[in-house]
Amino acid sequence: MTLTDPRRDTEMPVSMLGRITVILDVFDRPSRRLTLEEVARATQLPRSTAHRLLGQLAKLGWVEQTPLGYHAGDRMRTPDGFDRTHEDIRGAAAEGLHQLHMRTGMIVHLSVLDGADQVFLDKLGGRDREDLATTVGGRLPSHQTPAARAMLSFLPTEQINGLLAGRLDDPEQSLGWNLPSLHRDLDRIRRSRGVVIDRRANPPIWYSSVSVAFRAVPHTVASISLCPVAGSDQTVGSPGSLERLAPLVAKTAHQVTLQLSRR
Repeated sequence: MTLTDPRRDTEMPVSMLGRITVILDVFDRPSRRLTLEEVARATQLPRSTAHRLLGQLAKLGWVEQTPLGYHAGDRMRTPDGFDRTHEDIRGAAAEGLHQLHMRTGMIVHLSVLDGADQVFLDKLGGRDREDLATTVGGRLPSHQTPAARAMLSFLPTEQINGLLAGRLDDPEQSLGWNLPSLHRDLDRIRRSRGVVIDRRANPPIWYSSVSVAFRAVPHTVASISLCPVAGSDQTVGSPGSLERLAPLVAKTAHQVTLQLSRR
């Protein structure tokens, strides 16, 4: 017996290795998210077989299961920890982030939402702000920073609950947040269309900032944020100062989406 790979129209053996290969092949883009039924249909495998193999691949880190389906796991990503989609976003944003830093003199962050975590793809400036605990490739729980909550606001309630309920039930991880307070904050962010202006400094995790979240590519939410450099918090945090920067950050985010749409 043989299976036909619908993407290459070549025959593949129905062996354990062959079945695993056709499953991994359908996740040809790191951002691609598929339900069990979609995987079974794309691979032409029985639903029960696809379910069993996906469970094994999830345990080994090749795929990740979420409330909305399966997507490529950590072991399918590039050696530096970013998947190819993340590298595309980083490349598309590079010039805009540079211009944003040059115009404002502030620390610029580019992040994406990866499961329940905020992942920092880029950081410009901040050599004099070593107390700001952010590094390229670093991760923070997504409820802890304004930029990450801006990204969470793009997700449906059920998915947010599935991602964060466990963390918010843990007093050591919650930092005072719970699901009701988080959803109230996310509703506020949605009303501002993904723009967050926050002056509630919480060192060393975060400082006063302006952040804009946006849909970078299908299934991937990103954010760009500005934080003041050391010694400038009072000036940047003055009434109206962060509000004046929000349109500039939003314009940069829009330029990134345009760059990505052309690729």
